[in-house]
Amino acid sequence: MRITMTKKTNLMVNARLAGLGARRAVLFFLMFMTSYISAQNKLFTLEDLNFGGTNYHNLRPQNLFLTWWGDQLMYQDAEEGGTIDDKGRKKACFLLKEVGEGWHSAMNATYPYPGQPLVLLKDSRQRVLYDFKRKQVVWSQHCEGEQNSHWNKCSRAVAYTRDHQLFVRTADNQETQLTTDGSREIVYGEAVHRNEFGINDGLFWSPDGQRLAFYRMDQSMVTDYPQVDIDPRVADYQPDKYPMAGMTSHKVTVGVYDLATKKIVYLQAGDPTDRYFTNIAWSPDGKTVFMQELNRDQNDCRLVCYHAATGKREYELAREKNAKYVEPQNPISFLPWDSNIFIMQSQKDGYNHLYLYSYKGECIKQLTKGPWVVIDVLGFNKENKSVIILSNEKHPLCHNLYAVDVKTGKRTLLDNGEGKHYGVLSDSGTRLYDKYTTPTIPRNIDLVNTATGKSRRLLTAPDPWKDYVVPQYESGSIKAADGTTDLYFRMVKPADFDPQKKYPTIVYVYGGPHAHNVDASWHWNSRSWETYMAQKGYIVFILDNRGSELRGLDFEQATFRQLGQIEMQDQMCGVEYLRSLPYVDMSRLGVHGWSFGGFMTISLMLNYPDVFRVGVAGGPVIDWKWYEVMYGERYMDTPEQNPEGYAKTSLIAKAGNLKGKLQIIIGYNDPTVVPQHALSFLKACAEAGTQPDFFAYPGEGHNMRGHNSVHLHERITQYFEDYLK
Repeated sequence: MRITMTKKTNLMVNARLAGLGARRAVLFFLMFMTSYISAQNKLFTLEDLNFGGTNYHNLRPQNLFLTWWGDQLMYQDAEEGGTIDDKGRKKACFLLKEVGEGWHSAMNATYPYPGQPLVLLKDSRQRVLYDFKRKQVVWSQHCEGEQNSHWNKCSRAVAYTRDHQLFVRTADNQETQLTTDGSREIVYGEAVHRNEFGINDGLFWSPDGQRLAFYRMDQSMVTDYPQVDIDPRVADYQPDKYPMAGMTSHKVTVGVYDLATKKIVYLQAGDPTDRYFTNIAWSPDGKTVFMQELNRDQNDCRLVCYHAATGKREYELAREKNAKYVEPQNPISFLPWDSNIFIMQSQKDGYNHLYLYSYKGECIKQLTKGPWVVIDVLGFNKENKSVIILSNEKHPLCHNLYAVDVKTGKRTLLDNGEGKHYGVLSDSGTRLYDKYTTPTIPRNIDLVNTATGKSRRLLTAPDPWKDYVVPQYESGSIKAADGTTDLYFRMVKPADFDPQKKYPTIVYVYGGPHAHNVDASWHWNSRSWETYMAQKGYIVFILDNRGSELRGLDFEQATFRQLGQIEMQDQMCGVEYLRSLPYVDMSRLGVHGWSFGGFMTISLMLNYPDVFRVGVAGGPVIDWKWYEVMYGERYMDTPEQNPEGYAKTSLIAKAGNLKGKLQIIIGYNDPTVVPQHALSFLKACAEAGTQPDFFAYPGEGHNMRGHNSVHLHERITQYFEDYLK
């Protein structure tokens, strides 16, 4: 093993040697080096590195689990909760055992009422408010059998589903069943449109908790995909509703339930056929519902408001069109100090930015602008009237926190300008806690004043890998196939890397929308499996091609109607870069990816059969006509509109091109990339006379859960060990 000593270590050794005789100096040096080596000689196992592994939790960077009580920072532990001051000192406010019998964890403790010493706790039995000064439960609510539950702190009412039906339980434990026709075909209160368009929930309380907006999805007309449960004595048919590109999709409507009248009205949005309803938001007074409405072609989006009491359509506030697609991801946010003005996010100038609009739909001004992306809006500092955002303005690989003055648009950096930051605001927005990492920092946590940008360190996490032999992590950039666009890569090399040697190399790829692989976080955001492979003597190379996220609309839309084609061209630019490196053995080049990355893996092996010797493709898309409507049609249009694109990107006709060793792995009950993809490709390979390998995990979905993930990565690793090394 090669030992790399830091300048500080050398100075320390030299200073100690200067005070010793020669013989004693040699003895000390040998003792020091023996200690230095033994402290860093542990090798990783998949039980250490994989999230399903038995030792994984011990090798994660130290963390603090935090929440806010107004502007007071609070910590969350398994057995207690309490305050944490500006120096990181904890003081318990309550012990879980004080609350009563049967409580198992305080990790979900929240403090919904600033100024009131009440902590909200929930388990499968009940939801309680515990007064931690009086040491007693002051309110409780039943919650047995709740699914998809949403609780409102003002009314203390909770909405939830049970056995396909929608319910509301009031603060005094009165339960009302709102629906009777719920089923696997009529779905209430859940995320719709297959979680596209930023949709993660199906229940939306008004700010005062007096009205509930909810989704109703009729998918009775959607084709069943025939999933099978193999555990019973005779395998059981358990179909999924799966609308494939170009086929009949479901119909969504939005209802509003009024706690006072106990009546439901539906928003009068018109015929829901071939339309998407998303980003539901409430006006501050709870009288108006806002919704973004998108056509099936996904190129025309309207922001519309509705009268909550009647469901009547009032007027259209904004409209956005794009020749390729519009992709709304975020609901509007009203200014806390002016209920007549809201912020809307849009990519209409080519990058996701903030726009100020009046309640009547007048665009007052663009609040942020530049060749960078607003990644997230954390909230508002109500005192100095600023909005707190996360953006990559500093660098495409960095995520940094800014305060944006709503009046002037001036941006103030709230962090150190490095690495990848994640912040959570206090109630007033005057403070935030900032969890961040850099390529060399596992995790730091700072407490930040959002008005001044001044911060106090709460935690500096030690390196959890300090006793292990750690690979070398590097990052850089190359030009895309267009010759002008910068693409960023990560390279992982063995700890004892020798530039005079030749190494087998694996290209890890994802490459699809809404994801990136490389950023300025710890080890350049390296996946743990890359560490494991570098330890086994491989180089691993990861490149974010055009089509991936957070680089602007042109970068993302370059792949429109031809998924995989531009991405392959960019990945091959990465391959040419590898070819220029004398230590990369191009005769031993492999490729691996999952989901879109599985599609890319097989695409690269079939289109460049003499370049890649071994591939492992997980959960791969094979033909986009078998993928779902919302995602598939956004990027490819329908098979009827774009037959050339679907033919070009399909891997079925290319099955005969396979030369190298290819292993395909799927979850056999995958509801995202259904098994028809992999099975159809295997059939095509049999007809073409090519010989891929195949493994399936019965009962698993798109990703392997628990310890099966360790088994999966053992299998992936062994395949490269058998055929690439």
